[in-house]
Amino acid sequence: MRPDSAPENDPLEQDAEAPPVDDPAIVAWFLGESDRANPATDLRAYSTGNRVVPLVDGRSYFTRLCVELESTQPGDEVYFLDFRGDLNELLGGAGTEIGSVLGRAASRGVAVFGLLWRSHPKALHQSEEANADFVRTIGEDGGQVLLDSRTRRAGSHHQKLVVVRHRGEPERDVAFVGGIDLGYSRNDDSEHRGDPQVMDFPEAYGPRPPWHDIQAEVSGPAVHDLEHTFRERWYGSSVLDLSSPIRQLYDHAYHIGAMTSRPLPEPVPDDETNRPGSHAVQVLRTYPARLRRYPFAPHGERSIARAYRKAFARARGLVYLEDQYLWSKAAARLLAQALVRNPHLYVVVVVPRYPDSDGTVTRLPALLGRQDAMRIIAAAGCDRFAVYDVENHEGVPVYVHAKVVVVDDVWAMVGSDNLNRRSWTHDSELSIAVLDEDLDPREPQDVAGTGEGARVFARDVRLQLWAEHLDRRPDDLDDLLEPAEAFAAFARQAEALQAWHDGGRRGTRPPGRIRRHHPEKVTAAQRLWAFPLYRLVCDPDGRPWRDRLRRRP
Repeated sequence: MRPDSAPENDPLEQDAEAPPVDDPAIVAWFLGESDRANPATDLRAYSTGNRVVPLVDGRSYFTRLCVELESTQPGDEVYFLDFRGDLNELLGGAGTEIGSVLGRAASRGVAVFGLLWRSHPKALHQSEEANADFVRTIGEDGGQVLLDSRTRRAGSHHQKLVVVRHRGEPERDVAFVGGIDLGYSRNDDSEHRGDPQVMDFPEAYGPRPPWHDIQAEVSGPAVHDLEHTFRERWYGSSVLDLSSPIRQLYDHAYHIGAMTSRPLPEPVPDDETNRPGSHAVQVLRTYPARLRRYPFAPHGERSIARAYRKAFARARGLVYLEDQYLWSKAAARLLAQALVRNPHLYVVVVVPRYPDSDGTVTRLPALLGRQDAMRIIAAAGCDRFAVYDVENHEGVPVYVHAKVVVVDDVWAMVGSDNLNRRSWTHDSELSIAVLDEDLDPREPQDVAGTGEGARVFARDVRLQLWAEHLDRRPDDLDDLLEPAEAFAAFARQAEALQAWHDGGRRGTRPPGRIRRHHPEKVTAAQRLWAFPLYRLVCDPDGRPWRDRLRRRP
């Protein structure tokens, strides 16, 4: 429920009707007005006229974010959602710690508001202490950041969003959405030597873990939609401070004030003249069903999962995805069905070489989930399905934290969600699907053969990622366009690198950083105890019971 001081007539409470359709591909690929299946939200179906820029790896994102935050003036606004925040994480050089940058903005009169997940304790390898420090310090500088515990049991708020508003200058407004937290280990570049500021991580990734990720920079009408998502959560279901004895002890230990939100500035009306690009953007979310209901999603929202189902059902030529946690049978079956329906479809997947936890109890359930998912897809795709992981030029594994999918070089999604049941039903997630109205002139001009044509944004995102992984120049990508040829080229470079490793690393290292993924196997005995943990802890179900019983996705 909103506080009495919240604005009654919010210009961001939009009519859910979509804008006029200029591109018929929008209807084919995007969710329709009722497909979100969450009538409680007034988030519009999609917007057009946006400009979306992919920021590959943390260094690209942090550089842009630092510029935008440092350029704010009194009266401007900054809103952010995050899973984890480390005050001292550098966005650039000395003096650009994220806590300092946000604190300076708040001190000079910028309205700074944020929501961080009220994390599990540090003993469970989570960010309880770091997030609490973030809240306290920004509050001392005049902003307000709150710890948000409104999740399902053992769930998290996993959305990663920053919105920067400039009053009276809507053409400067920008939002950043994707998989990159404002935390340690994220500030790595395309060479993947790692962030000097390191979070606790498995030894397999070395003392300075290389980190691959992606964020999207958004300008145009979709900034409103992303801000609207922040506002819904800020004025959400229940007060943040549940006043339980445990929570009170927690707040006292970290010197945190009462977790009660204050009103946000009046929202800026949508400016129809601010249409800087050719990208249609659909904002997609996951919210679980909870006993203490979200007013904007009383039975949850699973539009991310619904978008994947629609996109994978349309796949005809090539699906490329990078995912931290591809371990759900539900996601695997969607890809398997697409491969069975379409004998000319290829699927390329990039995942981390090792899990992000090296404890036996936490590692094996994750390995089990991925093993089962890969087996399902491989059985359907045979030699049209391949899984790879990434290393840097020194042979150190790169942790793939990215969540990005490109289908037929037409539709692309970038966000915080992974391809698993947890991200599709249980934790809060935020992603954007992008459809560019500009056709790509390179052959094949119509990968799927549907007449919709390849689109510039989707193809460029895929090729930018492949150029990094394969050590390709921008003028050396011709064999990465046609699906079968691209699939084979990816495989050849992985095989050449593997042969070099198998040969004792003698001679010149072949170009490229990808190798076939060969995960650790889970034995039948290990499965007996790992499977219940996988279902209950790694990949829980956040759907309401009525949907589970009726087997509604």
